[in-house]
Amino acid sequence: MDETLNRYRESIDNIDAALVFMLAERFKVTQAVGEHKATHDLPPADPGREERQITRLRQLALDAKLDPDFTEKFLRFIIDEVIRHHEQLREG
Repeated sequence: MDETLNRYRESIDNIDAALVFMLAERFKVTQAVGEHKATHDLPPADPGREERQITRLRQLALDAKLDPDFTEKFLRFIIDEVIRHHEQLREG
């Protein structure tokens, strides 16, 4: 097998694992946020914060030479999932 390709793939595997663990940690925190919102009768979504986050992360993507449209789609997917969890918590 091509050793160079093998090393690239090992790096990709390590990065993928780190992404999974980072997402897991993020969802632990957003779960706590959802519980706080439900307890204090706060709305599951905060459109203003979402827009500020998208703007901030689009700029980070540009700085990192990553497609900001891809970054926004990725973030939107995560935000939508978090809101869904928050809505479930609110409904009990």
